[in-house]
Amino acid sequence: MGLLCDRRPSALEFISGREDIGDMRWLTGYIPDLPTPFDENGEIDLTSFTKLCERQIAAGGSAIVVGETAGEASTLTPAEHGAIVRAAVGTARGRARIIAGAGSNSTSQAIELTRRAVAAGADAVLSVVPYYNKPMQSGILRHFQAIADSTDLPIILHDIPSRTIRELSDDTLARLAESRQFIGLRDGSGDIARPLRLRARLPSGFRLLSGDDATALAFLALGGDGCISMVSNIAPQACRTMFSSCREGRLPSARFVQSRLAPLATALAKESPAALKYALCLLGLMHPNTRLPIVGLAEAAKAEVASAIGEMNDEDLACRSEGWLDLSVNKAAAAAL
Repeated sequence: MGLLCDRRPSALEFISGREDIGDMRWLTGYIPDLPTPFDENGEIDLTSFTKLCERQIAAGGSAIVVGETAGEASTLTPAEHGAIVRAAVGTARGRARIIAGAGSNSTSQAIELTRRAVAAGADAVLSVVPYYNKPMQSGILRHFQAIADSTDLPIILHDIPSRTIRELSDDTLARLAESRQFIGLRDGSGDIARPLRLRARLPSGFRLLSGDDATALAFLALGGDGCISMVSNIAPQACRTMFSSCREGRLPSARFVQSRLAPLATALAKESPAALKYALCLLGLMHPNTRLPIVGLAEAAKAEVASAIGEMNDEDLACRSEGWLDLSVNKAAAAAL
């Protein structure tokens, strides 16, 4: 996943070129799901946010997800959502694709978020299965078709049954993938065999991305194309090493890196995104502030996150910010917040 050229193809060029896998390299490997930093007053901290974006680009990331699960999207106003997408686009300057979260359980609201993402300059949108309403598969199909009808941006589908109750079935996914506007799936189901089942039913350029750090290596080994990840916010270099090792058939090396990342993946998954924000605070990258109903971590959870980061090597935590401090100092600073 190298840096991209300055000239970015249009959304329509992305779509029309999907059959050529080379054109979809930006939607491969580890892609971070960025948190939205808040300051002491609960306002978006755009300075910290742009540093997070720059850190991932410096690590060689080809794409960044903003305003989605880790970004506490449900607590953002439309203006705030647009602001972080614009900030990410302005920071990337064509060096990485910006994928904007644009999902809702209301089809009309999802369409409006998608239009705002277009206006802010996003390269693609990530749209989740409608939650809470518990729609039937035909309703899920029509929901995504309506979103596609409203834009020419590429759409990545997000299936995460633990949050939405309803799943995106294989049959529904295959029908949606008949339209070249749907370019990939973020699969948060934990079903590692899904790439094996789906490959023959999907166009060759359609990307299957894990949304679960704990099972991502198995997903990749069984034919997945990458992972939209929480852990890569913390250790982008280690995640890139694990992906390349898997792709090159060096599975013992990939499993070794996974074993190093496993405690961190476990700690982040328990209280997401509060744990992710605390981890980034320990690294001197942002404040750990969240918005209700998410609250800060309890002391035991803080200790677990700090222990997991303490087990990482410096090279795993590469691409630090200019404000990096010694980890022991950051632990004390974070504990006081």
